[in-house]
Formats: sequence, C-alpha cells, structure tokens
Amino acid sequence: MNVTLATVETFKFLGSVISQDLKWVNHINSIVKNSQQRLYFLRQLRKFNVPQELLKQFYTAIIEAEQYKAVGPADSVFAVAGEDVILPCSVKPNISVVDMRVEWSRPDLKHSQLVHLYEDHKDRNTNQIESYRGRTKLIHQELQTGNTSLKLSSVQVSDEGLYKCFIKSKSWNDEATFNVKVEVVGHPPVITVDGFDDSGGLHLQCESEGWYPEPDLEWLNSEGVSLSPETTEKHRTTDRFSVKHTVIVHQSGKIHCRVKLRHHMLETPISTTNNMFNLWRTSAILFSLVVVLSGFSAILIAVFIHEYKVNNQLQTENRRIKHEHDELLKSQKMPKVITHLETDTVNATQDADSSNNSCLIVPEHGQEVIHDKTEP
Repeated sequence: MNVTLATVETFKFLGSVISQDLKWVNHINSIVKNSQQRLYFLRQLRKFNVPQELLKQFYTAIIEAEQYKAVGPADSVFAVAGEDVILPCSVKPNISVVDMRVEWSRPDLKHSQLVHLYEDHKDRNTNQIESYRGRTKLIHQELQTGNTSLKLSSVQVSDEGLYKCFIKSKSWNDEATFNVKVEVVGHPPVITVDGFDDSGGLHLQCESEGWYPEPDLEWLNSEGVSLSPETTEKHRTTDRFSVKHTVIVHQSGKIHCRVKLRHHMLETPISTTNNMFNLWRTSAILFSLVVVLSGFSAILIAVFIHEYKVNNQLQTENRRIKHEHDELLKSQKMPKVITHLETDTVNATQDADSSNNSCLIVPEHGQEVIHDKTEP
C-alpha cells in the first residue's frame, strides 16, 4: 500500500512521550503538567477545609488511578496448538499487585467467561471454564513486580478469541484486552505423479492436511517463480483444513510444493528428469504402434470373417442347386433298361427259342413291352 508517513517531533506510545531526538525532556514535562493540573484541584479542596479522609480518596481516585495502567500486547498473540503460550499483561509503572485482584476472562463467550482468577493471595478457579482447568498458571513471584502474565499450556483451537486482563486494587482498576490466534501446523505436503496428458505434460499433485486456519499452497519452479495450478481443492473438517493442488509441467527441473500459514511453512521438492519425459515419448510411440497393429489386425479379421461368410453362402447355394437338379431328374418320365432283376414284382419269361432275339423292357409305370431284336 502507498501510504504517506507524516514526520512529527514527538509521539505518545503506551503512556510514554517519544521525541525525535530520543530524549526524555518532553516526557518529563508531560508528567509534570498532568501532575500540576491534578494537584491544583487538591489544593483548592484544602482551601475549603475538606476532611483529610476525603482528600486521600480524591488522591487515590484521581491522581493515583491516572498514574497506573494495565498494559497488554499491542497486537494479537499467536499460539501453536499443543504448545504453551504466555499471555502478557502487567501494571505500568511497575508496582506490586500481590494484594490486588487479577482476573483473566473471555468476554467474547456468552456463558462462562472466567479463565483464571487470583484474589486474596490465592488462585480461585472454582468457576473457571471447564476447558481451561489445569492449563492456566500465574507466576506468583512475578506479581511483586506488577507482572500478571498468564501461562496457558497445551493450547487448543478453542482457545482462540478475545482475552481480558483485569487488575483491581482498593483505589483503582484497569484492564487490557487483546486477541489470541491459534495455529495448527499440518502434515508436510505429499507430491504424487499422476502421469502424462495428451500433450506430454506431466501431472503433479500436492496435498497437505491437518492445518488451522486455512493455509496457502503454491507451486514454485527451480527459480522460485510461482506456477499456476490446474486444479485446486479445499476441504474442512471440524477444526482442520486440507488443501490439494495439481500442476502440469512440460520440462525437467526441480519443483517445490510449499504450504504456508502465517508464521509457519512446510515444503516438499520433486525433481523431474529428461528420462521421465523420454519414457512418455517412448510409451506414446509404442502406444501408437499398438493402435496401428490393432487396427490392421481388426481389418484382417473382418476380411476373414467376410470371406468365410461368402464361402458358406456359396456352399449353401451349390447344395440347393444340386438338390433341385436331383428332384428335376426324378420328375422326368424317362425309360431305363433293366439289366438285372431289382424286385420280385416283375416276372420276366423268356422263350428258349427267342432268348437270344428279344429282351424285356419295363417302363417305370409297370407296363410290359416285348421288343424283338430279330431282323424283319
């Protein structure tokens, strides 16, 4: 973002006046000025003979209360699930808070809000949120210096939210609020090779799961240049995220899959070699050859089947013609010469004198005809 920064001589930060020459003159003058304004009211009250007890109350309520502040972090506190984290809070200027009430709470929750309570020199966590039991601790030795920081052990995703550090004495009270953000570092990314596409591009898939909140996944080439993914998938369970990206590469080199989450990053490299692409080219040639041979074989099989069917048809037609021819011969009325006796129903009688001069001709219809071979 293009933002113009203004140049100033002094700047007030956490109650302190910081000057461009890094000297304390402006800060001291500011304290003196504020003190004089409050002491002026105190002197005026004394002129009217206000009782000493009321003057003390005015001092603690106006002057002393203005002096002490509960100070927390200016930005959010980041914690990693499963680890311990310190939630910072203290009194400025540093004074002992051993005799004060220190209460940590979650104002963003609807029902029970107590995270930790220190009062009357003891931790009193009877009404503590159930999920925080046994995981919070105030360092009592640090209370003497005004340090009311809370140690939170075994951080959970449910610990994310708004926290309030409230400090109360008999004369003043103040609070500091800040956000806690929890991160869950997932599994290292896993790269799998999904083969080649029709153009010879190598498909690489990268997947990582178990993150919170949702992480960023990116592919980088050997020069650190981001590669555009072909497909992206994101899934969420109860409190975890998983991501999956696919990229296509057309040349050899080192490729990185990187998963980032705020302050954490996991990365997995993979090297693509010329042999991988040569293997695809060889496979493509072999596949083409197999396709051609398969097509040629299919043609030969089709021709064979066609010839086989034609031959069967010709044989069938020949048998049909032969059968018709035989039937035609049987239906024609043609005599035949009997050279020997074929049945007992035909009785032939030859005369001894005419046995060498005649023969018996029997037509098919059983008529007897004597044919004489003798010359007239």
